[in-house]
Amino acid sequence: MVKIGFPWILAGLLSLSACSTTTVESNPKAPITPQEATNPDVQTTTPDSISTPNDKDQIMNTPQEKKSIVYMTTEISPQAMVKIYNAMGVQLNGNVAVKLSTGEAGNNHYLKPELIKDLVDKVHGTIVESNTAYGGSRGTTEKHRQTIALHGFDKIANVDILDEDGSLAIPVTNGKHLKENLVGAHLENYDSILVLSHFKGHAMGGFGGALKNISIGIASSEGKSLIHSAGKQHTGFSPETPQNDFLESMAEASQSVIAYKGPENMVYINVMNNISVDCDCDGNPAAPDMHDIGILASTDPVALDKACVDLIYHAKDGASVVKRMERQNGPYILDHAVAMGIGSKDYTLKSIDL
Repeated sequence: MVKIGFPWILAGLLSLSACSTTTVESNPKAPITPQEATNPDVQTTTPDSISTPNDKDQIMNTPQEKKSIVYMTTEISPQAMVKIYNAMGVQLNGNVAVKLSTGEAGNNHYLKPELIKDLVDKVHGTIVESNTAYGGSRGTTEKHRQTIALHGFDKIANVDILDEDGSLAIPVTNGKHLKENLVGAHLENYDSILVLSHFKGHAMGGFGGALKNISIGIASSEGKSLIHSAGKQHTGFSPETPQNDFLESMAEASQSVIAYKGPENMVYINVMNNISVDCDCDGNPAAPDMHDIGILASTDPVALDKACVDLIYHAKDGASVVKRMERQNGPYILDHAVAMGIGSKDYTLKSIDL
């Protein structure tokens, strides 16, 4: 069991009482100040405006839309994984897919089988993954299964390569770049999805969390190329694709998966440990240079990723990951995801720690 000692900013964001809450709608470019974070009545109200304690009465008397709830624990352990799933009060039914990254060979930052085993057992889940579009140790089903065995995932559950038998086209509604998303054909065999994501930086997306996991992660190898090229090609990568087009395409692919399975049949857990600037798809990632933060969970993938982004910005030692996110304009995916109607950046952070 890992219990995290937080810097001062987390002490302000989360009280020590069980199921305490703080409402956040912050802008990474203008993060909440320490003084504001320690005041539970203070929330930011617009991307460019931060409320101050003098605005308390106005804030408390203004009708508020219902916030998405993001649950959080500072404990990183198998028991905490089950506890935070239970806190959401959602029962995943039928044949449950557990989507995670099995990690590139040479990478040691991925979510370890021993951390997730109890939760996978609880939902009677099958671990699912898709092959990559860039080759490497997961570029074919044969190589991917070797990596899965190397990393020990086949020892805790059955593992299904979703695109082993090709792609399934599912529609994208009102997409700017994608009209359809190509996912692994086996996705149709599952009734619900538990999305387990290792939150970290990413060389192309800026950060990787729930939205990347259900877009690039569930897309077939062919579908990954389609997303990376913003709908223009079915093989390889497109380095000339404008960055915002790529980010928008990930949000659009996310929308298609949620619509296909139904939002009531998907839940999301992000684990903030081993936080490198590089993704688990990198076989030679940079070493993590910031502290572990904890586990967060929500039925809203946008709110969940937003909460993780906010925590990185508020961390004293998060500068390298912030730099990576900003270099790639990573948080912009959240804006397009909101525009696609799949979630909200306005959330309530609720601690489940005693």
